[in-house]
Amino acid sequence: MKVLLVRLSSMGDLIHTLPAIDDLSRMRPDVELHWLSEAGFADIARLHPFVRQVHTMRWRQWRKQLSAPDTWREMNRLRIGLQRNKFDVVLDSQGLLKSAAFSKIANVPIKGLNFQSAREPWAALLYNQTFQVDKRGNAVWRNRMLFAQTFGYSLPQTMSFGVVVPESAHINGLPERFHVALHATSRDSKLWPLNHWLELLTRLNGQDGAAVMLPWGNDVEKKRAEAIAANLPFAIVCERLDLLQAAYLLDRADSVIGVDTGLLHLANALDKPLVGIYTDTDPVKTGVQTSAWAQNIGGVGQMPTVDAVYDLLQQSLLAQPVVGEHKLVT
Repeated sequence: MKVLLVRLSSMGDLIHTLPAIDDLSRMRPDVELHWLSEAGFADIARLHPFVRQVHTMRWRQWRKQLSAPDTWREMNRLRIGLQRNKFDVVLDSQGLLKSAAFSKIANVPIKGLNFQSAREPWAALLYNQTFQVDKRGNAVWRNRMLFAQTFGYSLPQTMSFGVVVPESAHINGLPERFHVALHATSRDSKLWPLNHWLELLTRLNGQDGAAVMLPWGNDVEKKRAEAIAANLPFAIVCERLDLLQAAYLLDRADSVIGVDTGLLHLANALDKPLVGIYTDTDPVKTGVQTSAWAQNIGGVGQMPTVDAVYDLLQQSLLAQPVVGEHKLVT
């Protein structure tokens, strides 16, 4: 069976789809899986070896230039390319009108969430077959349940993200030991105060002497990283990294501490000891998949203390993850 998965964005949503793909690889190895995503997040889709091919679209760019002939030429090339693959079925796991519309261009039957389950219920009207998945479940569980129903298997009792970081993402000159501090996020309300970061990282370095790496994604985030590093001689501001390089960095870290951001979920997918710090979002819905070595702290309107984050990180560091295996989390 040749299947096109449509999950266009964003980084965290794509990462939350990986355990469902890993289930599929174990339960239905006969499936040939292709994935359609936004070009900016395509490297996330490439992290799982079961994905045969990644197809990309650029809706974030196209929607700003809908009157431009080049936009329509690119969209037409996408349509022709998808239809040439002669997929048996499309699975839209995103449940948006946008993802449903892009699912239609493959010109084959579409499966997805039903009216009660989809994020945008009207998207379900474009599907040929729909499935009920409880909205109260977290994103990873919802994806796994949708795949299990779509492809006809019982949900496995263990869960793995199945991520493999390619050696081509190698970064030269990394310290022998280091932690990663994910200090930046999409909006200011989700930030953790600068003085909290300075105190936490100083205590962490005093404990083990390891360096701290500070990745960034734009000029504002780079300035924040530089402000942290200016006060901490053991902190290093990273060069600009693409997603695969970021995965390589996280994969080699002793631990990861971060606010609510896509890279935190990527670290979770890599089974790193970590603590997710939440100040304006609900970790029950958007937090990392918890285990003995991966924990969330905080919530909407909360400001976790340095002591609480440090103590939780120590617990995570003491726990030894079984590589690639998580207990079932619902």
